Amino acid sequence: MAIPPRPGPGPLGATDPSRWRLDSADAGRHVWHYARDADDPDATAFEPLWGDDPRRVREQEQSVEAKHALGLPIPVVQGLSDPAGDPWQAAKKGFEFYKRLQSPDGHWSGEYGGPLFLQGGLFIALYVTKTPIPNEWKIETARYLANIQRRGGDGDEGWGIHIEGKSTVFGTALNYVVLRLLGVGPDVPMMVRARATLHKLGGAKGIPSWGKFWLAVLNVHSWSGVNPVPAELWLLPEWVPFHPHRWWIHTRNVYIPMSYICGSGFQAPLDPLLLSLREELYTEPYASIDWPSCRNNVAEVDLYAPHSKLANGLFALLNVYDGFAPDFVRKPALARAYRLVVMEDENTATQTVGPVSKAMNMLCRWLVEGPDSVAFKDHVLHIRDFMWMSKDGMMACGTNGSQLWDAAFISQALVETGLGKEPENLASATHVLEWLDQCQIREDPKWYKEAFRHSTKGAWPFSTKEQGYTVSDCTAEGLKAVMMLQSLPKMPQLVSKERMCDAIDLILTMQNKGGGFASYELIRGPAMLELLNPSEVFGNIMIEFCYPECTTACVTALSVFKRKYPDYRPDDIARVSKAAIDYIRRAQRSDGSWYGSWGVCFTYATMFAVESLSLEGETYENSTSVRKACDFLLSKQMDDGGWGESFKSCENHTYVHNVKSQVVNTSWAVLTLIQAKYPDLEPIRRGCRLIMQRQLRDGSWAQESIEGVFNHAVAISYWNFKHSWTIWALGKAARLEQEGIE
Repeated sequence: MAIPPRPGPGPLGATDPSRWRLDSADAGRHVWHYARDADDPDATAFEPLWGDDPRRVREQEQSVEAKHALGLPIPVVQGLSDPAGDPWQAAKKGFEFYKRLQSPDGHWSGEYGGPLFLQGGLFIALYVTKTPIPNEWKIETARYLANIQRRGGDGDEGWGIHIEGKSTVFGTALNYVVLRLLGVGPDVPMMVRARATLHKLGGAKGIPSWGKFWLAVLNVHSWSGVNPVPAELWLLPEWVPFHPHRWWIHTRNVYIPMSYICGSGFQAPLDPLLLSLREELYTEPYASIDWPSCRNNVAEVDLYAPHSKLANGLFALLNVYDGFAPDFVRKPALARAYRLVVMEDENTATQTVGPVSKAMNMLCRWLVEGPDSVAFKDHVLHIRDFMWMSKDGMMACGTNGSQLWDAAFISQALVETGLGKEPENLASATHVLEWLDQCQIREDPKWYKEAFRHSTKGAWPFSTKEQGYTVSDCTAEGLKAVMMLQSLPKMPQLVSKERMCDAIDLILTMQNKGGGFASYELIRGPAMLELLNPSEVFGNIMIEFCYPECTTACVTALSVFKRKYPDYRPDDIARVSKAAIDYIRRAQRSDGSWYGSWGVCFTYATMFAVESLSLEGETYENSTSVRKACDFLLSKQMDDGGWGESFKSCENHTYVHNVKSQVVNTSWAVLTLIQAKYPDLEPIRRGCRLIMQRQLRDGSWAQESIEGVFNHAVAISYWNFKHSWTIWALGKAARLEQEGIE
């Protein structure tokens, strides 16, 4: 297979890809720089968004990891043998390529894009705060949006909520606005097509609530057309069942700054561009729009989670209240919300939990403390952590990366396949262990109880230590990775037993009633809170939920730990593990599968669940649950020997085949069958043959369909999965062939 060509320029042109530099040597941070021409008048006057360049990467040669991210050719390593259908040799060749992408500090950098509503908030916040945007950012963001614009014909030439979704009002309106703010004119052909799509879908009146919020901030939508988000909710007693501290962490961290901005009524001053946007975004004159009728008006194509009758009734009451909210209540409520914004910023070094809340927090700090404040300037500097350069252009990522997540999986793959014992891989394995060592969070956040945070002492995050959030499965996978790496010969013992015990103590605090594990925290609110979901486009966002994937990660970490340290809290570990396994069994669907909430979809969750059951000695031969799981997967194997599951499975909650098999889905299925000790090796061999057929000459694999998901409706890319999981599957299959089924 050949490497596909780089996509072309966008409406503002293209930068020189050879001038981009990636700084990935700062505890996992990903910061892109651009080496401007020496005679460029701006060569030394870099805008604040660029930040400093302490490692002087602009002056260095472009790294291999940067070239790969940008879709530039990488010299092939000479002397690599042709795997010739040998899974072990294919796995070795795969890692020989992949370790060339390892960052200087030991992790693997990568794109975490896919959602298309993220850049809207970031660029609107930059425009409103009059923060200069570098020309290179403008050019490459516009190029990215041009390259991923839909080509589906009439009514589908805009943007969806994510890169594989059809055009929606949410995606099309926000990205149309971004392009206009970046300097793209309304008569450029791509803009004409996008605007026609937007109007065909009914115009921006039907944008979902998060879009209404950002358009109101920009003053191209009226606040009277947005359901209020009252900060007064934070003044309620904490025992109230719907108090916001009981909401899921991403939801509450979005609605805290949103409540402050809504309550303050801020809108950007009008200028000629905004006046023009007022007319471009709608199908009727701006002045004639009945704004109150827009509050619950959401285009059908966008609607995934319609408001309940209870939610609509509550919004009606809140709209009445918002009209006469007394200052003696509103002012302390806004002060409370702002204080929570400040605590979140200080807990996360202004990264916040994600880019949506980051843009809102940044705007709040600008409104209160001004453009010259340390807080606002720090926010501006950290926007670059969320921006990623790819072959398509510059995108906004779902968080500041997936660094720990990716490092943990390839670390475990190195050990389970035996690749970590190969002398040529010792340096790489040691380096990733060093990164995992420094990535563990050693203390609770500054504002722990005051900001309603779960403990972080002993945790590993999803991305970086600086971002500072406990995630249950990331802590578990990080711990497993460390313990497995430290079991290899000649490996330094960097993480002490005491620190491992801290991680175990934390995991044991995160089990919910019923035995399952959620993502960031315990489930705090009742399930009926989901009836108040105001988002319209996301499912299950109001509270935490238990997940087979998170539960498996935690119970397997407990298992790995107790084998090495059987005397540490054995009764607690046994009790928690039993309850977790019982939850996994109950979560199995009648067809033998498990629904995946973080990866696509049934293939992903079934792999994790079977891993849990295997800890109890359950295999295809002795377990009805495992047998049903294997039969389910085998019924989905495609004619070419691979597996391919569509993101539509996540939306529809039923298995949907992709149009072609996928190496990542295939790897998950192969690993599941191996874990289950499926007695017939032929389906495993067929899957491995498919993975090897897709391997490129340099040992890598091309990016295929999107692999991740959140909130049922939004797809997200796990850029490193195509390497880590394929290497893992091929290596384990090779060991299986050598050792046989025990």
